[in-house]
Amino acid sequence: MAPSNSHRHITILILLLGGCTLFSAMAEVAAQNNWPQYRGPGARGFADDAQPPATWSATENIEWRRDIPGRGWSSPIVWGDKVFITSVSAEGAVEEAKKGLYFGGERLKPSPHQHVWMVYCLNLGDGEIRWQRKVHEGAPQSTIHIKNSYASETAATDGERVYFCFGNVGIFCFDVDGNPLWTHRLEPRTTRFGWGTSASPVVHEGIVYYVNDNEQESYLLALSASTGEELWRTARDEPSNWSTPLIWKNQLRTEIVTAGTGGVKSYDLQGKLLWSLQGMSSITIATPYEYDGNVVVSSGYVMDPRRLIYVIRPGASGDISLAEGAAHNQFVVWSQPRAAPYNPSTLIYQDRLYVLYDRGMISCFDARTGEIRFDRERLRGDFTSSPWAYGGKVFCLNEDGVTFVLAAGDEFKLLHENKLAEDDMGMATPAIVGDRLLIRTGRRLYSIKASAAN
Repeated sequence: MAPSNSHRHITILILLLGGCTLFSAMAEVAAQNNWPQYRGPGARGFADDAQPPATWSATENIEWRRDIPGRGWSSPIVWGDKVFITSVSAEGAVEEAKKGLYFGGERLKPSPHQHVWMVYCLNLGDGEIRWQRKVHEGAPQSTIHIKNSYASETAATDGERVYFCFGNVGIFCFDVDGNPLWTHRLEPRTTRFGWGTSASPVVHEGIVYYVNDNEQESYLLALSASTGEELWRTARDEPSNWSTPLIWKNQLRTEIVTAGTGGVKSYDLQGKLLWSLQGMSSITIATPYEYDGNVVVSSGYVMDPRRLIYVIRPGASGDISLAEGAAHNQFVVWSQPRAAPYNPSTLIYQDRLYVLYDRGMISCFDARTGEIRFDRERLRGDFTSSPWAYGGKVFCLNEDGVTFVLAAGDEFKLLHENKLAEDDMGMATPAIVGDRLLIRTGRRLYSIKASAAN
């Protein structure tokens, strides 16, 4: 018997719904295989469905490695089969970066040597350079700390365009095939002690957002992603900070969360201040991120008594600072007054918040309550790179290129250590894409993938 019209309509509806489900599944897989900004989607630093190996060395499980000329601490980002990264080379001798919590690394004068600011696109599968572009050349107009670089900002992409940022030089936009689209110049500004810049741009729904906190003229900037036109600029009463902003899309609204010395400030998408929270340390580097509908912010300069972690719920307005001695209020879900790290951002994975300290210790808290699970367990070395996670494990890369692999859980359990080459220095935060892990060191970029023998 031939099907009726109603049966045909039901069949078509089922096919359409199935197609939508398939499309959604494909979109989800595509998102998992992209790492579009610093610390990946939402700046969270983990990819639960990723499958890179948990063990590697300078030779084991290395799919490819590519020497990157010059110096840069920007992280790699990935879209599809393309990897994007930045670096700056000098024509003359350059002082090598020094490991450790290095005080006295200020340099009072910029380097007199000619430098070349470069952007690169590599093939994800084999590490071959697909295209490279010079975006600026000349002697630097600003100084950096001996541990910093002139290429410490991580690029961002929306899959159509790539936004490369070099603080005190400019934001340079290319399409993914390397065609230049626009440039927005950034005037040199003095940073605290001449340490240089590192805050990265973020892109959201056709707009590039960038925070420039310095000693002269701090601001939050919005640029058209397609043209580079300046849409608005909001002045910030902030000294130098190095924190990348978060576009926080919560159940009530979308806001731009920024962390600074003066406090946490959140703005609407037109740059109007929504709320603020006082009580940060005097230098802020870590990047905010979202967890369970809330936003997580930390600020932990090692020389300050206040090293706070905050978990903040949406809907705030005005000043939501904690009262003296309080650990929470209407909008602060919980806080820890002396737990935040300095350089690394914190990581929430499987409802636990991990804190990796620069001087080689790690702590774990219940992400919902702030209760301590384990406290300041010892690792080895100094840490600048932020921790990351996948496959039930937490990974911590030290400045000697050694990654400590921990079992995710309420107890401290070190599983093993992965050592790269002796001349590798690790300060950049890796990217996770599918079955690959991309680690950038001072000299090269590694793609770590399980070999066929494994």
